[in-house]
Amino acid sequence: MDNFFVEATDVTPRVEFNKHSNTFKIVGKSLPEDVKNFYTPIIQWFDAYSTQPNPETNLILEFEYFNTSSSKMILILLNKLRDIHRKGFKVLVSWSYPLHDAEIEEAGEEFAELLNIPFQFIAKE
Repeated sequence: MDNFFVEATDVTPRVEFNKHSNTFKIVGKSLPEDVKNFYTPIIQWFDAYSTQPNPETNLILEFEYFNTSSSKMILILLNKLRDIHRKGFKVLVSWSYPLHDAEIEEAGEEFAELLNIPFQFIAKE
């Protein structure tokens, strides 16, 4: 399976998915003008990955900011992770957020409650 990598811009996060090194990260700001165009290849890659996932998948989400449209796509991606979990594989979402950003922290808590998969919350300086 090929790796998936997208360099960050001012309005899109860096995406690094590598099945072989067990690295799954999305880091930065997410407010793309065309959210579907940006997230569709990410979701498609994860769809392919979910057919033969690693025994453990730790998805690291480290957002500085994301808009409402991005949150819908993040939820779709997290649903794919939940599907992997339901197949009996170990999953973990590491949700990093700026230390004093209650909004991003609460968004992560809402995702965790909605999806009922393991989350860990990390406040970053």
